[in-house]
Amino acid sequence: MATSGYKSISRVDHEKKHAYGWFVRVAYRSKMYQKFFSDLAEGGKRKALKAAIKWRDKTERKLGKPRTERKVAMPSSRNTSGVVGIRETTKAMTRDGRKKGPVYEVWWFPKPGEIRKTSVSIYKYGQREAFRRAQALRKAGEKIMYGSELSSIKKVGLKKSIKRKPSRKRRK
Repeated sequence: MATSGYKSISRVDHEKKHAYGWFVRVAYRSKMYQKFFSDLAEGGKRKALKAAIKWRDKTERKLGKPRTERKVAMPSSRNTSGVVGIRETTKAMTRDGRKKGPVYEVWWFPKPGEIRKTSVSIYKYGQREAFRRAQALRKAGEKIMYGSELSSIKKVGLKKSIKRKPSRKRRK
């Protein structure tokens, strides 16, 4: 939460530059939209805050971003699946000690401070079906988090086959 108590809105009090007001940042789909609301130009601290809230809400509606006080994750260059909340990884062992192999891991936050994770086996369902199932799980998680699913699912080129890494032998 920003210093204002409102998501995406921060207070700026910079004496040397004579800048007093509210700074709004709306991040969505790898882009940042920002605007400064000066106390002087808006007619006071409260009016500037109201203008900042109004601009934030209007900008989010225009972009199609869900209105929530929760953080909405943005795509990362480290994401291998191309979809926020889904990553391709390898689960080394199951509880009973069997090897599991590559999976799509899906996570979501049903409420602040709480995380839910599950995975879909690529060996069991195949690359495309496992990814489709992972997307369905993520969409269900988005409905829990935001009240509706996000429409920013990015199409990805899936690998045609799964290649196992050769096992490394230890030197004695």
